[in-house]
Amino acid sequence: MKKLFLLDAFALIFRAYYALIRNPRITSTGKNTNAQFGFTNTLIELINKYKPTHIAVCFDTPGTTERHTDFADYKANRQEAPEDLIAAIPDIKKIIEGFNIPIIESSGYEADDIIGTLAWQAAAEGYQVFMVTPDKDYGQLVCKENVFIFKPAYMGNKEEILDGAKICAKWDIERCEQVIDILGLMGDAVDNIPGIAGVGEKTAAKLLKEYGTLENVLEHADSIKGALGEKVRAGKESAILSKKLATIITNVPEVHFHAEDFSLSEKNEQILSEVFNELEFRTIGKRILGDAFKMSTNEKVQLDLFGNEVPVSAINNPSKIDATATPELFVSYQTIKDVPHQYHTVDTLEEIASLITTLQQYKEICFDTETTGIDPNNVSLVGMSFAVEKGTAYYVPVSAQQDEALKTVSAFASLFENPEITWIGQNIKYDIIVLKWYQQFIVGPVFDTMVAHYVIEPEGRRSMDLLAQQYLQYDPVSITELIGKKGKGQLSMRDVPIEQVSEYAAEDADVTLQLKEVLAPIIKEKAVDEVFERADNPLVKVLANMEFEGVRIDENFLLEYSKELERDAKIYEENVFREAGVRFNLASPKQLGEVLFDKLKLDPKAKKTKTGQYATGEDVLLKLANEHKIVDDILGFRELTKLRNTYVDALPTMINPKTGRVHTSYSQTTAITGRLSSNNPNLQNIPIRTDKGREIRKAFIPRDENHILLSADYSQIELRIVAAISGDPNMCEAFRSGADIHSATAAKVYGIEIADVTKEQRYKAKSVNFGIIYGQGAFGLAGNLRISRTEAKEIIDNYKKEFSGISQYMDDMIAFAKENSFVQTLLGRKTWLKDIHSGNAVVRGYAERAAINAPIQGTAADMIKLAMIRIDEALRAEKLRSKMILQVHDELILDVVKEELETVKALVLEHMKLALPLPNEVPVEAEAGYGNSWLEAH
Repeated sequence: MKKLFLLDAFALIFRAYYALIRNPRITSTGKNTNAQFGFTNTLIELINKYKPTHIAVCFDTPGTTERHTDFADYKANRQEAPEDLIAAIPDIKKIIEGFNIPIIESSGYEADDIIGTLAWQAAAEGYQVFMVTPDKDYGQLVCKENVFIFKPAYMGNKEEILDGAKICAKWDIERCEQVIDILGLMGDAVDNIPGIAGVGEKTAAKLLKEYGTLENVLEHADSIKGALGEKVRAGKESAILSKKLATIITNVPEVHFHAEDFSLSEKNEQILSEVFNELEFRTIGKRILGDAFKMSTNEKVQLDLFGNEVPVSAINNPSKIDATATPELFVSYQTIKDVPHQYHTVDTLEEIASLITTLQQYKEICFDTETTGIDPNNVSLVGMSFAVEKGTAYYVPVSAQQDEALKTVSAFASLFENPEITWIGQNIKYDIIVLKWYQQFIVGPVFDTMVAHYVIEPEGRRSMDLLAQQYLQYDPVSITELIGKKGKGQLSMRDVPIEQVSEYAAEDADVTLQLKEVLAPIIKEKAVDEVFERADNPLVKVLANMEFEGVRIDENFLLEYSKELERDAKIYEENVFREAGVRFNLASPKQLGEVLFDKLKLDPKAKKTKTGQYATGEDVLLKLANEHKIVDDILGFRELTKLRNTYVDALPTMINPKTGRVHTSYSQTTAITGRLSSNNPNLQNIPIRTDKGREIRKAFIPRDENHILLSADYSQIELRIVAAISGDPNMCEAFRSGADIHSATAAKVYGIEIADVTKEQRYKAKSVNFGIIYGQGAFGLAGNLRISRTEAKEIIDNYKKEFSGISQYMDDMIAFAKENSFVQTLLGRKTWLKDIHSGNAVVRGYAERAAINAPIQGTAADMIKLAMIRIDEALRAEKLRSKMILQVHDELILDVVKEELETVKALVLEHMKLALPLPNEVPVEAEAGYGNSWLEAH
């Protein structure tokens, strides 16, 4: 049977945009492509997986419809669409055009009317019709045979196809035509359809079970008893209007299904190539257009330092690009085939000696390594590349034989150990670690182009290839051209012919050198040079040292702890089965929801997810904790199962076979606030709020019996920073006097002496202290503390009165952001906030909260980075053997030689406290402990 897919454009576009709102996709020119990316992926998935024979995309049109004429407030409560989303529409229409798919719209009618009309016409001609939309209103249309709702996969939920039977089950009705009766009775908040005040979905379904239609309900309104009868009688006119508003029109004039116009045909590759280039959809472009697809860019250009054509936006202000601007020039990226270059393979002792003589004449050398993998602590060096002038680079192959390899690398010792040479690299931390395994250490300063781009543009991606395209208009050779794509057939770089490796590696060094020359002036221009030069760039070598050292893991403890968690989880599981009176799959949210809300009826107003199953997330369960003991047992089971799977059983698999230690990998270019993140393992996510979670820290132990772990932690650093930069007199004085900040806050909020503050009052004040600066209101505080919203509001009002400087700081930061489009830390780290003027309250709200949070979190991040740099320098200056090995949030962990403990402890605390003095004389405090495990030390 022929299949027609009709896409509800705006419903899918809005959904795609908001799915990525917390982690937006930003192009090198500052353009948000959330909506374009999500919509395109949905379209590709539909075409490839479901193979429609016919397809169309239906759009709403601007202006009023008949519904607006009937009811002026129709959809009046909808917020203005975000500017980024509006700017995405022309791109999306161009993408649809590129796929040769018809765009259907009709003035005065909405997309659902167009889809309804086409769906019924096509079904009458024998087509299977799939209306692609998450909109529940479409349920009224599936009463026709062969008409279905297709809800695409979303946020981890699988796609769903709904027929008449499923619609009836979902709404608890007998006929899917009754969808409009239900909407008439209950209304629809999304479209501002009023319905009958006080009548919800369940009541509406109950009325229809008895009376069949909305009209029949109204006709028998006098016989409906009690308050419900009064509501129905009072809402008669509203109900009739609401049903009309909710009814999808299925006979839109001038909309006709002619099969030949809707047939899926060949793509227009030129159009798709252009739009994918502009949106920087490299992967999608290659997926749809094949390997022939090459990235280019549409942008006004000017000449860079080397005479290359570079986007104006990249040079002038990459954070403030008008995403709706019309491209004025089409410039193709150059490749290695287009550019004159001299790349040399250096593979004899004489040539190496000559190269070293050449390199010794330069104060800056760009350096890169080629290796057999991506873990710098567990790879073999294949070769090294060097560049000192544009267009010229050198590749030195390194033998797989360790002795030979050491000989080759050590030949460059005079360069690596020269403190006057600056080493340039893209993610040079990797190369530093690799060199350490060959007994070579970079002594001089470094310039990391990836970190440089991060301080300029904290959001977005920053691979060398993308930076080369953005700043040099150059498309480097992709590594997949040499070793293939990920999978069983992927080669090692050792397997690639040396001629190809040489060209590839030399190009990397050449391109990175050119990137440094472009990025360095931008750092000065954007006034982020202090944070780059004092914190982020020098930290590269510190992190390399830490990753190289690693931390020892107690495998025996983890083995036994895994068994303990398994036993305890089983107890929780059996408790749940006993309390539920039935055995089921506790790991299944669907089955759990049915037990909690259908069988045990813990919440008559339980919410369902978009897939129709009950929501059973932790936030939902915590609100039900007082309703039934089963909830505590479910949460206990979940905690222990997650601990075991994510950490206890996983940590032993991460142990490096060469060292017997775990070497976490730090990223300083991920979090826009400046915070470090870590991977394999993710140290930041190891739980510390529960006893069982904290036990995992027992597994982190000193390297041997001659060492002990030292843990040093900043004390309430973010609150101290808030006090310092806001200048609030009460909070500053509390810190200066050494008072317990939460007790001092409680005393002010409740108008009592500190000595009279109760444990409960201190707990509530603590929640306000940490919550209010992150945008927490009365609703959130009430939920956290399980108190009434009235009490929560009173606490917050008193807080703002007593600590007026905090409220003033929040207002000032938002005002500063609106004027400058950025906020900054004490050290000058900038967070760009292009959505601060958004007409959409949700989008603008994210930006406003970031304006308040970023200077606080960013200053804390800057402080601990400065401390790490100073501690690393001091350890080496005093020739101590102790090593800094881990950083987690506001805490540093060192593997300390026992006889150096007191010296190292004093050194660490001193440098942490003095790393970044705070204004208004707010003191910085840090505490330290030690022990034979991380838990004991902390």
